[in-house]
Amino acid sequence: MNRDWLKLAAPAVMGVVFLALWAGLVWLFDVPFYLVPSPLRVLHTLLHDAPLLFGSLLVTLHIAALALLLSVVLGVVVAFLFVQSRLIETSLFPYVVLLQVTPIVAIAPLIIIWVKNPLAALVICATIVAIFPIISNTTLGLRSVDPGLLDLFRLYRAGRWQTLTRLRVPSALPYFFAGLRVSSGLALIGAVVAEFVAGTGGTASGLAYQILLAGLQLNIPRLFAALMLITLAGVALFALVSLVARLTLRRWHESELHPEN
Repeated sequence: MNRDWLKLAAPAVMGVVFLALWAGLVWLFDVPFYLVPSPLRVLHTLLHDAPLLFGSLLVTLHIAALALLLSVVLGVVVAFLFVQSRLIETSLFPYVVLLQVTPIVAIAPLIIIWVKNPLAALVICATIVAIFPIISNTTLGLRSVDPGLLDLFRLYRAGRWQTLTRLRVPSALPYFFAGLRVSSGLALIGAVVAEFVAGTGGTASGLAYQILLAGLQLNIPRLFAALMLITLAGVALFALVSLVARLTLRRWHESELHPEN
């Protein structure tokens, strides 16, 4: 119980210290708000522009959620395909790596041109950014099976499907959730970067467009408020994935078991 409270209290205390230091430095050096606003001014702007900023946040989160869902489906399917044959994995994995190391800002304009639907284009861009950790971690997990258990399954003449569902998939779950934690943040980053490249505005604009617009208008408090919302959204996504992982693994995997258990 004390350990759980400490996990919440320690980051909260550090956050308060950071905000106090930020406010103190802005006051001490009399920094103009159009360069670095104080935390109170950012909070005031966030409350004042809440309808605009939170509406844009929902647009960005919608793109990130669709991209994360698509990354999970495609990534798991590709990982299952890789684990069936070393030849398939050897032939295709370099292209997965190539997709990962290609800067999204370089290929996003092409995707936006080729795909007529703006939402679909943004989701594809974010999916390209987020899919690699799912593929790599799930493939590693499906292959990281205890050799003794694998021999036991063979001894009892378990079929390929039984070995996959009853041995490989449970063994891969911790690896999958580790990749999902990374992909949740990458999906949000991919959505923001894609919005920057697309420059979509109007009623369907995301937070990236609001940041661009605030920068052009020198509305620095709104820019900081939008950045804060993106940061909090990323933390919330990571926490949600971590919670799902804990609920799934806490009864049987050592990564989520308390020492006293």
